[in-house]
Amino acid sequence: MAIVRPLEEAEIEEGLRTEVQFFKGPLGVIPNSVRTMAHRPGIARAFTALNRAVMAPQGAVTPEFKRLLGYASSFASGCRYCQAHMILASERFGASEARLNAVWDFEESPQFTEAEKAALRFVHAATAVPNAVTEEIGAALHAHWSEGDIVEIMAVAALFGWLNRWNDSMGTALEDLPLDAAERHLGPTGWEIGKHG
Repeated sequence: MAIVRPLEEAEIEEGLRTEVQFFKGPLGVIPNSVRTMAHRPGIARAFTALNRAVMAPQGAVTPEFKRLLGYASSFASGCRYCQAHMILASERFGASEARLNAVWDFEESPQFTEAEKAALRFVHAATAVPNAVTEEIGAALHAHWSEGDIVEIMAVAALFGWLNRWNDSMGTALEDLPLDAAERHLGPTGWEIGKHG
C-alpha cells in the first residue's frame, strides 16, 4: 500500500504537469512515483530533469541498453516497481524478446556482448550494499567503454538507486502498462508485484 497518494494529473502544478508528460514517451504513463514526488514540485521537476539527462542518447550506450541497465540495477536492489517499468521501457526502446527474457541472467546469455556484460556486472556491483565494485570490474569496463560512456552507465545505476529506494520505501502502486510487461517477461522468473499492488 502506498504511503503517499500519487496526485491525479489535474492536481499537478500546471508547469510541472507539462514537464512530466515526457514520461509518456518511454513508459506510456506518468509514473505514480513522479505523481507522488509532485507533492513537492521542485523535487519532481529536478528528478524529471535528471531522468531526461541520464537517459538521453549521448555516446555508445544506446537508449535500449540504458533501460536494460536500469532493469539490472532494479533487479539487483530488488525493486519490483522499477523492474516492471524498465522491462516496459526496454521493450518500447526496441529490446528484442530474447534480450528481455535473458537480461536477468545475462552472464550466460549470447544476447549480450562482452562490453554489455561488463557494464551489467558493473551496475550489479555498483548497486550492491555494501558496494561491490572492484578494480577488476572497473578494468573490464575500461576495456570496452570510453570514460564518457562509463559516466553514463554509472548515472543510470545512480538514478535507479534513487528510484529503487523511493518506490520500495513508498510502496508505489504499479500502473497497468508496466504490470502487463512484467507479467509477460518477468513472470517466468518468479517476479511478483509484491507491495506495489
